Amino acid sequence: MGLKLAAIAVVIGCSASAAWAGPIERACLKSDRKAASRPLCNCVQQVADLTLSSGDQRLAATFFSDPHRAQVIRQSDNTNHEKFWKRYKEFGSNAATYCRSVRS
Repeated sequence: MGLKLAAIAVVIGCSASAAWAGPIERACLKSDRKAASRPLCNCVQQVADLTLSSGDQRLAATFFSDPHRAQVIRQSDNTNHEKFWKRYKEFGSNAATYCRSVRS
């Protein structure tokens, strides 16, 4: 696990100026959260690119505009939702670790 996190840090450091905005970054930038900024949203997207499939990213992006949907997915008995939620939790933990120093 430590090696995976180190790889994330290296890739983020190398690609912080990526011009392409993915679904997480776009949703983050559109959100009404005070902490949302281009550098932070970009960092979170970079972690998503390394840890979530494109389908997982699209689903996770919906949580910005519909937080209740996250709760529904988390509590679902659907096996696919349970697997997604485990991946999503790992993504969130990684993003919190590697994007904590990013400021507005």
